[in-house]
Amino acid sequence: MRVRTFVSLATVAITAALSMPCFAQQTIGGNDCTEDCSGHKAGYDWAEQNQISDESDCSSNSNSFNEGCRTFVEDPSRGSDEDDEGEEIED
Repeated sequence: MRVRTFVSLATVAITAALSMPCFAQQTIGGNDCTEDCSGHKAGYDWAEQNQISDESDCSSNSNSFNEGCRTFVEDPSRGSDEDDEGEEIED
C-alpha cells in the first residue's frame, strides 16, 4: 500500500513539474513580448510623446512597436516602465 501511494505521489509531482513552464512570458498590455518588452516600450513611449489617440496611427514595420503604441491608446495612464506583472522593462 505504501509503495502504491509513493508511486502515485511521485507521478503527480513529476506531472506537475513537467506541465509548469520554465519561465513566465512577459506581457505588456496583454500582448506577448518576444525576448523582452523593449519594442513594446518604444511604441508606447513614442505614442505618449506624440500624443497618439487613434490606433490607426500605430503602423510601423514592427509588430511589437505597434502593440506598444496601441497599448498607450487603450490605457495612456499605465506607463511603460513595467510589464503586466509589475516587472521592470529594460530600454
